[in-house]
Amino acid sequence: MRRRDAVHRVFTAKKNKPMNTSQQWIAWFRQNQQNKRIDWSLPPSLTPTERNNIVQSLQAWQLGETSDGAHLLAAAKRYAGKIGDVYYCEAVQLFIREEQKHGNNLGHYLDLIGEQRIKKDWGDTLFRRIRYFNTSMELWTIAVITVESTAQVFYQALKDATGCQLLKQVCTDILIDEAYHIDFQLQRLQLIFSAKSVHQKIISYQFYRLFYFSTMLVVWMAHRKLFKAGKVGLGRYLRKMNMKFTKTIEKLQSGKYTDTAATELMTINHPV
Repeated sequence: MRRRDAVHRVFTAKKNKPMNTSQQWIAWFRQNQQNKRIDWSLPPSLTPTERNNIVQSLQAWQLGETSDGAHLLAAAKRYAGKIGDVYYCEAVQLFIREEQKHGNNLGHYLDLIGEQRIKKDWGDTLFRRIRYFNTSMELWTIAVITVESTAQVFYQALKDATGCQLLKQVCTDILIDEAYHIDFQLQRLQLIFSAKSVHQKIISYQFYRLFYFSTMLVVWMAHRKLFKAGKVGLGRYLRKMNMKFTKTIEKLQSGKYTDTAATELMTINHPV
């Protein structure tokens, strides 16, 4: 119990806390594995309207959560070798395991309601192709932060679109994990970002901005039916995603090693 409390204090400290080490992240992920937030004895209950609104998106996200993470892990191994962090790969493996847990839980729920686990989806295919050609740890962290940010809005909308208590618990479990996943990736991006020159930081920011908002719009087009069912219209969706992008950039700018000149040039002007 004392060890669990100590790990919890590290990850719930106020802002301006030191960046967590890979060993601390390993401890967190291992502790989080012990948390059982879903009562699978609850009966799944969807109304016909809810089923019509959410099942297609649920199937697509379940597929997306089932990646084996091989390309991410390969990039992590190369990166860890360069910086000499012998614990980083284990932390990434545990992160991947949590994502796979989400896929397993969503798949189990689909099984319970008699819906198929799909094996192909155009959105998943698109992102898997992007991941296949990505060998950069920086691009990986940017991609994961972007997807996790959209996932937060998606799963909250899914939770609000149903009265099924079991599905709400599945969503809550994912939302709790995703908040820490974003911190895990953002801290890594801060380290990578701090080693760049001013101009490199500006270029990276512009790429991140383009990738983030392009992905955001793709996700909306693919799952707008679900978002609307969860009372997230286009305007609200854009506001939520803009807010998340702003918070991410502000955290990058406030990083311990962020260059002041780059911070001034990285103005947060959104295309929407």
